[in-house]
Amino acid sequence: MKTYLISYDLNEAESDEYNQLFDYIKSFGTWAHITKSLWAIRSDDSAVEIRDAIKKIVPDESRIFVAKSSGVAAWRNVFCRNAWLKEYL
Repeated sequence: MKTYLISYDLNEAESDEYNQLFDYIKSFGTWAHITKSLWAIRSDDSAVEIRDAIKKIVPDESRIFVAKSSGVAAWRNVFCRNAWLKEYL
């Protein structure tokens, strides 16, 4: 499995669309909510497959960024546990 970072700007989104997006992200089982609009997941899917699935959930004008993690990162004051990031990034 690979770790992917997902970032988004949901322009004109309603709360239901946020909930659907969060449910989709959490469906991967191994996930972390890093900052307000940044998540990390573990998946065998490609970045394109993940992006395309998110496109079906969010408004058309939303910005979506999905990238495979290189394993190199630094952080401070994130929402998730440091241990998760150290293990999976």
